[in-house]
Amino acid sequence: MSNTPHTLQEEFPADAERITALKGANAHFARLLDDYDAVNDKVHRAETRLEAVSEDVEQDLRRRRSNLKDEIARMLRAA
Repeated sequence: MSNTPHTLQEEFPADAERITALKGANAHFARLLDDYDAVNDKVHRAETRLEAVSEDVEQDLRRRRSNLKDEIARMLRAA
């Protein structure tokens, strides 16, 4: 398991099987998961100061992560 906070496994612990099934069946959902992981890694790197970014950029990344998480949650509820 990753040491990066806010992984999808942490955010949706009860939905692991549904996430796996949707990822294999829905290319858009799979792309959302990839995008979420990439943005979450950027947020983590910014928060831990491994990558220097402005506060505005960091806030934008957090907003983007939140929007992706919301869309993933909507798709999980609809499945």
